[in-house]
Amino acid sequence: MRILLLNLYYPPDTSATAKMAHTVVDAICVHHHVTVLCGRPSYDPAERRPWRLYQTENAGLVRVIRAGSTAFPRFNMKKRLINYLSYVWLAVPCALFLDCDAVVVMTDPPFQGIVGAFVAMLKRKPCAYNIRDLYPDMAVGGDIMRRGLLARAWERMHRWALRRAKCVIVLGEDMRARIIAKGVDPARVVVIRDGVEPPKATEPLLPLDPEIVRVIRGGFSFVLLHAGNLGFYGAWNTLITAARKLANDGVGLVFVGGGAQRAQLEIAASGAANIRFLDYFPSNKIPSVLAAADAHIVTVKRGLEGVVVPSKMYGILAAGKPIVAVAPKETDVVSLGEKQGFAVAADPDKPAELVKVIRALMADVTKLRAMGEAARNAAPSYDRAGELQKYLEAFDRLTLR
Repeated sequence: MRILLLNLYYPPDTSATAKMAHTVVDAICVHHHVTVLCGRPSYDPAERRPWRLYQTENAGLVRVIRAGSTAFPRFNMKKRLINYLSYVWLAVPCALFLDCDAVVVMTDPPFQGIVGAFVAMLKRKPCAYNIRDLYPDMAVGGDIMRRGLLARAWERMHRWALRRAKCVIVLGEDMRARIIAKGVDPARVVVIRDGVEPPKATEPLLPLDPEIVRVIRGGFSFVLLHAGNLGFYGAWNTLITAARKLANDGVGLVFVGGGAQRAQLEIAASGAANIRFLDYFPSNKIPSVLAAADAHIVTVKRGLEGVVVPSKMYGILAAGKPIVAVAPKETDVVSLGEKQGFAVAADPDKPAELVKVIRALMADVTKLRAMGEAARNAAPSYDRAGELQKYLEAFDRLTLR
């Protein structure tokens, strides 16, 4: 089958969708002919490309066509919107002239699902919609945009795109429930998790970097670590408030990473000696970063359950570390974590409840150890190879339908 994949970002872009698009394409290109229609690298790229109206390159078995979109840095939202619009302006006419049997669309730009459904309709081809973050729900729930005429129009068009897609691929059961609530046929909604590559029992464990561990632990007796993007989705105020109350308990809250909310979080945490912010470490140091914590924070603020599904949960499981889920009970990290024993949960709107949960965890070393074992035992259930196989099955059903 000839598959056309539409997404603004693709390596050397370093966004989550770029990396996942590359992972999915690598898994399916052995069985299908894949063309990726993306834009010029602009998301913290490992390398930049000179402007061309269109640029074609072959990456192994995959053909990559780069539309000559603008490549402004992603940090300025107005210029980032120009990147989005210039990509769509050039990608749509190009897509209409490319031969394919099916269109696969991801979520960059955030309105890409609508664009992909429109392209598939004009080409009279089936469409698979792989949702990474759910918009406009994310924009409204994350206070990026106001509820109003624009949000309502966006939602109406997005529901049209969802109903038109022959297959809607989501990241978890919580996201699946939200999509079905929008009127989409449940038979068309498929859960494919990002998963993880769990270490094989025969492979020796890599030695940890003691300097990384020392920097993260910072002399605290109990370290809570949030490693990843500090975006609009988290219950950050609850975390900061709870951490302040735990300062005399020897608890350190460490954030590793950046994002749109980091500057505001640093201001909110000013004066708190037990709250620290660190930049990302090199990828080869991730095992040491994960191992340095006593427990990891996974957070989703209320209203965004099923809108964002933090994929970092799977890496934490593979590292054999407990999770403190500061998230609504409807989220996968809470429901799966409590069922399989690797997580404890706290209401994202109640700092006092989070303080109580953490103190109870600190006082019960046996439970903490059991949660770590449960995490390690759960990781193989989310093996990435098995999840990627589901993409092949989903795409195979496109042409059958």
